[in-house]
Amino acid sequence: MVFIGAGRARGEFKLLMKKNVELRPNLETLFGTRDENLHLLEDGLNVTVELKPNSVQIDGSPEDVARVEQVFSDFDYLRTHGQQVFNGELTSMLRVLVADPTVTLRQLAEAGKQRSVGNKRQVQPKSVNQRMYLEAIEQSDMVFGIGPAGTGKTYLAVAMAISALVSKKVARIILARPAVEAGERLGFLPGTLQEKVDPYLRPLYDALYDLLEPEKVDRFLEKNVIEIAPIAFMRGRTLNDSFVILDEAQNTTSEQMKMFVTRLGFNSKAVITGDITQIDLPNPSKSGLIEAMNVLQGVDGIRFQMFDDTDVVRHHLVQRIIRAYEDFKARDDRQLTLQLEGRPPAGLDAMPEKAKASTTVQQ
Repeated sequence: MVFIGAGRARGEFKLLMKKNVELRPNLETLFGTRDENLHLLEDGLNVTVELKPNSVQIDGSPEDVARVEQVFSDFDYLRTHGQQVFNGELTSMLRVLVADPTVTLRQLAEAGKQRSVGNKRQVQPKSVNQRMYLEAIEQSDMVFGIGPAGTGKTYLAVAMAISALVSKKVARIILARPAVEAGERLGFLPGTLQEKVDPYLRPLYDALYDLLEPEKVDRFLEKNVIEIAPIAFMRGRTLNDSFVILDEAQNTTSEQMKMFVTRLGFNSKAVITGDITQIDLPNPSKSGLIEAMNVLQGVDGIRFQMFDDTDVVRHHLVQRIIRAYEDFKARDDRQLTLQLEGRPPAGLDAMPEKAKASTTVQQ
């Protein structure tokens, strides 16, 4: 370990150091494809990592160097104790680690192992908010996950439900969703009652089949160990020993939401997920999710976890699309405010008189 000087940041001196970490067998698997994990650590922890013939040299502040060294140590510990961490999961854990200085790689890996959903995969958060969401589900009996599309709200809730079922913490899983179309009216649908509602519940099936073997999912569905139903079927039931998930909760009415949250029985958990920017009700202001956010905030035993566009784990374009819509709505709201105040929208003064008149008539 060699101290090489001090840097200045915001008027304060910052001690810098170099440290060499022994390159143990198979440690290079930590680096990732094209060293992407090393680059992630460098950018997130403000260090420089340089590969030597038999070691890795880390340059940075003592605190940051110590965190990177801890990552190497934890990875070596997990590997020698037989816990395999695949590159996708490892990258996700490192993203959480660089964003949250209170966690270590070993803690994240062991928490993921405890949340195993069987032979297929472990549940690993990909952002700090996702980690807080999983912890809230573990610690509270009712959790609201609210945020934009693609943030993993439903997928993580289903994964936690399967984990609870596999570990025998609950006896069954109940997945519910309002039967509301996204801006369309499909009219009469042929088939049995289950066949009529299945199209509305397809995202829940997708999550199940992605997390469990298809044969096991089919067996659980056949035996009603996993039950998927519209929220209208919940009335009058008491749900004991169950993990209950209400998806697309922004499309519930006030009455439906109140009915659902009062179904919870003994030894049960409920997770309610929704996106208040995508309400398909005829009157969006009557959303049961929005009302629940106001009514149940602060109730002991209920947790709310908010997500934003930084938590999006779909295609990178989804994050940009969400931001673009948010910016557009903010501009639209500002323009409406100016019009209500009697002031012309920005740029109207520069328009020709004829165009101004046309705009005024349209308004």
